[in-house]
Amino acid sequence: MRLIRSQGFTLLELVVVLAIASLMIAVVPPLLSGLVGSAELRGTARQLAAGLRAARNEAVTRQHEAALVLDLEQRYFTVTGDARQVKLPDTVTIKLHTAESEMLDDGTGRIRFFPDGSSTGGHIALAGKRFGYTVNVDWLTGRIAIIEGYAPGDV
Repeated sequence: MRLIRSQGFTLLELVVVLAIASLMIAVVPPLLSGLVGSAELRGTARQLAAGLRAARNEAVTRQHEAALVLDLEQRYFTVTGDARQVKLPDTVTIKLHTAESEMLDDGTGRIRFFPDGSSTGGHIALAGKRFGYTVNVDWLTGRIAIIEGYAPGDV
């Protein structure tokens, strides 16, 4: 005598699948929101690095000083030779570390580049909820580098 089994799922199997699905719905959105924040943070670091490179390029090709001016209160930056103001996101914490002589007022500072490619140097620290980036400018060579992570006292 053969037993005939019906094709289908038991009630227990359906309950387990529903429990796993509800757990995934509860856990995944916070993880994805962290990815969106990190993408915005990385994008901001790249925007600032591009602005710094544009300022250095302006100084070297035009043979005059050029600067990236960063307004921390209004959350934007400008570059010499470019009339645009690049808006920075409100969700990113930004701090400028530059020479005291390069601070124009309490909330505005700059990093200047000279015709030989050198600069006043400094770095811009960017922080999100979990981690951050540092956009570093070497004073001697004017080299711009994005470094993942930041020192706890930077931001």
